Amino acid sequence: MRIRVLAVMILALTAGLGRSSSSRTFGELHASAGSGEAEISRPLSSGPEIESAITWLASAQAAVLEMGPVSGEGSVEEASSEGDQPAGGLRAAVPQMFVTSDRCMACHNNLTSPDGQDVSIGADWRASMMANSARDPYWQAAVRREVLDHPMAQAAIEDECSKCHMPMARTQAHAQGVEGQIFAHLPVRQLAQQAQPSAAALAADGVSCAVCHQIRQDKLGTRESMVGGFVIDQAAPMGQREIFGPFEVDEGRRRIMNSASRFLPVQSSHIQSSELCATCHTLYTHTLDEQGQVIGELPEQVPYQEWLHSAYRKTKSCQSCHMPVVEEEMPITSVWGQPREHFSRHVFRGGNFFMMRMLNRYRDELGVQALPQELDTAARRTVEHLETSAARVEIAQARLSQGRLEATVRIENLAGHKLPTAYPSRRVWIHFSVMDAQSQTVFESGRFNADGSIEGNDNDANGGRYEPHYERVDSPQQVQIYEAVMVDPQERVTTGLLTALRFIKDNRVLPDGFDKATAGEDISVKGAAADDQDFQGGGDEVLYSIPVNAGGGPFSVRAQLWYQPIAYRWAHNLSGRQSMETERFVAYYKSMSDTSATVLARASAEVR
Repeated sequence: MRIRVLAVMILALTAGLGRSSSSRTFGELHASAGSGEAEISRPLSSGPEIESAITWLASAQAAVLEMGPVSGEGSVEEASSEGDQPAGGLRAAVPQMFVTSDRCMACHNNLTSPDGQDVSIGADWRASMMANSARDPYWQAAVRREVLDHPMAQAAIEDECSKCHMPMARTQAHAQGVEGQIFAHLPVRQLAQQAQPSAAALAADGVSCAVCHQIRQDKLGTRESMVGGFVIDQAAPMGQREIFGPFEVDEGRRRIMNSASRFLPVQSSHIQSSELCATCHTLYTHTLDEQGQVIGELPEQVPYQEWLHSAYRKTKSCQSCHMPVVEEEMPITSVWGQPREHFSRHVFRGGNFFMMRMLNRYRDELGVQALPQELDTAARRTVEHLETSAARVEIAQARLSQGRLEATVRIENLAGHKLPTAYPSRRVWIHFSVMDAQSQTVFESGRFNADGSIEGNDNDANGGRYEPHYERVDSPQQVQIYEAVMVDPQERVTTGLLTALRFIKDNRVLPDGFDKATAGEDISVKGAAADDQDFQGGGDEVLYSIPVNAGGGPFSVRAQLWYQPIAYRWAHNLSGRQSMETERFVAYYKSMSDTSATVLARASAEVR
């Protein structure tokens, strides 16, 4: 009987997948308590009949709930496969807190905007770095590097690094009284098709629907909520757990969603706040000594604090840029969806086009579920967004004077945080070149090499050095690179997050409205840029002064602003550690290094 009632409900839910609410083909449903059978005889209209069907389906769902939880949807111990949870120390009767994304995709895919775009929530998310946070081979390699560097702290490192890359598995583990794990849940490719939401399956699902939409507004915006300190209800059982969204949902549809996902939708505006994003995109790492003891703290990535100190805090949230809205009304579910205004697309636009390409190329090894065309589209859209919304470049002045060509290059940051921001492997730099009338290059600074390095950059040539900030460039061996450079307690340059004690250089381009004189220590400018009067909120200016033969003109001057998500040194410092994860990533990087950077903006001028 129970299986038949569930079958009727599933039939009703899936009959209209892929259709808009105004043209859905649902039949009249005739079910009796004795037979539990359904008949589909004709389409429903879009008026009272649909509302009546919703009420019927909600009633059927309520009857099913009275029969108790479905097998595998009770406690965590019931849902988890043998050996998937650590032995010992488990708390009794811990409720299952999460489901995997396939539960949500059943209804939130097959969405088309009024202008004909596929805006399916599931498909968009599936190709994002959020969905692939656990599959990311660079993250896996970086964690392995930290464990090898600090073996006595392995359990703490895995627990800390799983907070935001495997958040569902880690949160569930903490509810049970155990630490989060990483390598016990890898490789992902062996887990991609698991049906039950075991810890390994939850880990593989990355930053999934059921984690972000269950974050409560408690403590948002406080330091306690950051570094993965989000609050999720640990007491309510499946069937009674609240899941938050920006829209009000009527009672009938609320019950239908509960039957499909086992969650109760609740409207709350906090889901669209920057403070929600800050829970994982504000990270402080602990500096460890050789015994694994904490000796310091580093603001590893603080884009939220950068945004708070900019003019954008009054005009745009994180979601405004990273989750662009569909302006026209449209349904956000393919099952009896109501038209909604300002639906936020789940594309999570960021800057890591390189990793999307890497995930696609090595999809089988990494257990990637996004379709090849979805990742191609996501990478292309990421580059397009960077090219149109990240920065502008201008050659403000260019002239010949006393045997020298002098040009002022002006950089403007269009983002609401530093450029680049967040993880310190990212860098932006100026490629400046001058050609004479015969198209011969007479000067070049910052050429991108096929191996991923920058010509003339001290750090790429020697990992113990770094390129300083420049106000004036007059040699090909000088390159203006906007980046964050870390040093250890002995002042040695490092790419080890848990070895680093502080930033010795941070000249990443400031957002509009950012006052470097009043910025807090965690977001302050470090190095020579702090005293550069042209380096201010909104941008920077660099003077290029080149000796030339005036008779060789006219001269063509070009300035390009390049961006690279994973810098050469950050990749190659993983070499020689004799672990699968580190050696694999270095091999991946070498195979794709010529595509590891892209041009954000460009400008040109002719000088006579």
